[in-house]
Amino acid sequence: MGEKPGNFTGNRLVAIWGATLLAFAFASPAFARNPSDWTAPVPPFRIVGNLYYVGSRDLASYLVTTSDGNILINSSLQSSVALTRASVEKLGFKFSDIKILLISHAHFDHCAGSAEIIKLTGAKYMVMDADVPLVESGGRSDFQYGNQPGMCYPPAKVDRVLHDDDTVKLGDTTLVAHLTPGHSKGCTTWTFKARDGKHTYNVVIVGSPNVNPGYKLVNNSRYPQIASDYERTFRVLKSLPCDVFLGAHGSYFGMLAKFARMKAGGPNPFIDPEGYRRYVEEREHAFRGELARQKAASN
Repeated sequence: MGEKPGNFTGNRLVAIWGATLLAFAFASPAFARNPSDWTAPVPPFRIVGNLYYVGSRDLASYLVTTSDGNILINSSLQSSVALTRASVEKLGFKFSDIKILLISHAHFDHCAGSAEIIKLTGAKYMVMDADVPLVESGGRSDFQYGNQPGMCYPPAKVDRVLHDDDTVKLGDTTLVAHLTPGHSKGCTTWTFKARDGKHTYNVVIVGSPNVNPGYKLVNNSRYPQIASDYERTFRVLKSLPCDVFLGAHGSYFGMLAKFARMKAGGPNPFIDPEGYRRYVEEREHAFRGELARQKAASN
C-alpha cells in the first residue's frame, strides 16, 4: 500500500479490512454464503435526515423515507428479507410503504432478496442498464460468477432500466444514479441531498470499487473494458461532493465503529468527507497495483 506499518489511519485500516473480508468471501462460494457479519443483526437507526440504516452488521441496506412512500436500497441476501422487514418496522415504518427498490450492484449479497421484497411490497425495481441482464437471469449472465451456482439467486423483473446520471424521484426526495462500473458492469453509486434541520448534506452510497479475487483486468474476453471501467469509476467517485460517506458494505465506511460513536453522543460520525476521500484514494491505489501486477504477468 506504500505505507509503513503503524502509519495507517483508522479509516484506511477499515478499508483494508473490508477488502480482506471481501477477498475471503468471494474466494469461496461456501464461505460467501455465510459470513457472520452478513447475517448478524444490528439495531436500525437514523443516519441523517430521512435516511436510515436497515441492514446487517456488514450488508448495508438503506431506507429513504419520503412524503409519498419509501425507497429501499439493497435487498441483500434471500435470508436478509426478514431482518430488513423487522428493521423497517422497528423504526416505525410500514414495509408495504416501500414503493421503489434500488441496488448497489447485481451480486447476490446485494440483490438476492429482491424478488421476495417485490412480492411482499409491490415495489418498482429500478436497475442500472448493464446490470439488468444479471438480475433478470438471477446472476447467471455475470462475467465472473455466472457459472458458479452458489453465486446465483432468484431472478427478478426490472420495471425501470436506469442509465448513468438518471434520477429517481419519490415525493420530496431525488436520488441520482452514477454508473461506477468494474466490480459489476452496472455497479451504481447513489447520491442525494439529505436535509437535517437547517443543514443539507451530500450523501454518497458507494456501489463498490473493489477488484475481487480472480478478476482479470488484462485480456478479459468476457469484459474487455474492465480496466478502463474501473478507471472511470475512480474519476466519478473523486468528482462527487461527499459529506455523508456510506457504501454497499458497512466495512467500507466503518459502520460499526461509527454507530457506537453515534450512540455515545456528540457530532454525527457518518458526516465524514475526509474518510470518503481516503477510502477512494486507497481503493484506487489497490486497483492500480493489481492492474500493474497483471500487466507484468501477461508480458
